Amino acid sequence: MFALVPLRPPLYNSVLTPLLSDVAERLYSVESRLARALAHSRRPRSGITLVAVTKKFSASTIAVAYEAGLRDFGENYVQEFAAKHPSLSGLTGARFHFIGHLQSNKARLAAGLFDTIHAVESPKLIERLDASASELGRRLDLLIEVKLSGEDSKTGADPSAIPELLETAARCANVSVIGLMTMPPWSTDAELSRPYFQRLAALARAHHLAHLSMGMSNDFEVAIEEGATIIRVGTALFGPRPKPTA
Repeated sequence: MFALVPLRPPLYNSVLTPLLSDVAERLYSVESRLARALAHSRRPRSGITLVAVTKKFSASTIAVAYEAGLRDFGENYVQEFAAKHPSLSGLTGARFHFIGHLQSNKARLAAGLFDTIHAVESPKLIERLDASASELGRRLDLLIEVKLSGEDSKTGADPSAIPELLETAARCANVSVIGLMTMPPWSTDAELSRPYFQRLAALARAHHLAHLSMGMSNDFEVAIEEGATIIRVGTALFGPRPKPTA
């Protein structure tokens, strides 16, 4: 069965908060875009995990997004999420993804907070996550972040390092590499992201990896066309991130 355009959410009554109404309407818009991309690619909705990027948003916003139907949430900063986490214990079935640059010295904290780590780029980090997961009695899914652009601001492993990273993970009992992740240069023209998505998909096929974490608010349709199984969407669901208060 291929994707159909989702039904518009019902009219909201006064019991529901304006924030819930806003997030639900934005989610409807994202799901509509997603459905069109999936229909064009002849792919089922079940093949895509929509990760709502909630960095810089409050725990209450995450709870509202959960109420709107979202279940996967992405964060970029370990300590920021650690402060939110105690308020989210009641969100049954919620899954938390770390999608930022992870320093090795924060591996243990991250292993206790997140279900999936999207930005693994070194054998040392894999080994630390494995040791931390073992101590905590957990198993973690990992994705290798691959740097495909020449931007100095981007992190990630060189494509040539993928075999060593997979060999390291294969020796570990508490982590599993399930796929690859990348971030192309940001652009308002989604087509400019396509070559990066195509290259990541080719690397995943070459290394027999099932998952591709790629595509954000501005370009996730192109990512889906090129095989994305995980998309990371923030602005399209929540609007601009809150600015820090002075």
